[in-house]
Amino acid sequence: MAMPPIKLWRSLLSVPAINRRALEKSRTLAADIIIYDLEDAVAPGKKAEARENLERLYSEDRPEGVTAIRVNPLDTADGSEDMKTVLACQPDAVLLPKVGNVASMAAAGALLKRNGAPERIKLWAMIETPEGVVNAAAIAGAFSDVRAGGRLEALVVGVNDLRAETGVAPSPSRAYLVPWLMQTVLAARAYGIRVIDGVYNDFTDQEGYEAECAEGAAMGFDGKMLIHPNQIEAANRHFSPSEDAIAEARAIVEAFARPGAEALNVIDLDGRMVERLHLEQARSLLAQVTAIQSTKDTR
Repeated sequence: MAMPPIKLWRSLLSVPAINRRALEKSRTLAADIIIYDLEDAVAPGKKAEARENLERLYSEDRPEGVTAIRVNPLDTADGSEDMKTVLACQPDAVLLPKVGNVASMAAAGALLKRNGAPERIKLWAMIETPEGVVNAAAIAGAFSDVRAGGRLEALVVGVNDLRAETGVAPSPSRAYLVPWLMQTVLAARAYGIRVIDGVYNDFTDQEGYEAECAEGAAMGFDGKMLIHPNQIEAANRHFSPSEDAIAEARAIVEAFARPGAEALNVIDLDGRMVERLHLEQARSLLAQVTAIQSTKDTR
């Protein structure tokens, strides 16, 4: 299926909504997306203050770039209040925690529709429970079709909660998590939505973090959720096309543009058979390159 319009997804930085200094700093950071967190990063007694912080941030000087708000579970009092803040702030997306089934997504979509939220406000689902992994494809399939009113734009893996709920011990290779990570990637790709790798907890371990970014990119993730500004540069680098990939994409586009090749489904490129599906992939990659360059030009 076709992917959503070009939006950079390499780095998604989580910023605690309780921390006013961090909120202000978030305006200056090079992350592709800022996720303002009302859930895990905010203590139970501080939720109301965090919501006030966000409403002030958006009303005084709306953040530029793509932003999302991570809310508490909608079946809680805080989740209900968080959605009022979402409606007041009008971010680009709502990140729903612990999405386990189709019903939880339906409730969020219905709430937005009932309150007249514009269609541009998307839903992102945290896949961070055993139930969520098992139902990832059903969730993606039920709510990703924009033509049917679906708002689901991305699945985001929550590795910490997955470990906690399954008893899988942390390990540098994430070997025992790989089947579940790939299952989530497959679900997202089946329905043409984005898929984001989970956080790396030790932001002082640059070597381990770089290795996990490289692994996530190789596994097919579009980007990575981050917990510290120091992690932005590496995520942007690892989830950007390499120079070799860019050169290959340009060669494919140029080859199909040659006289006589426009109507062909398969061409010979330097002794390799290249199909038209590779042309579409090449064009998508080059569109991403253009978006990256445009972002650099505005910073």
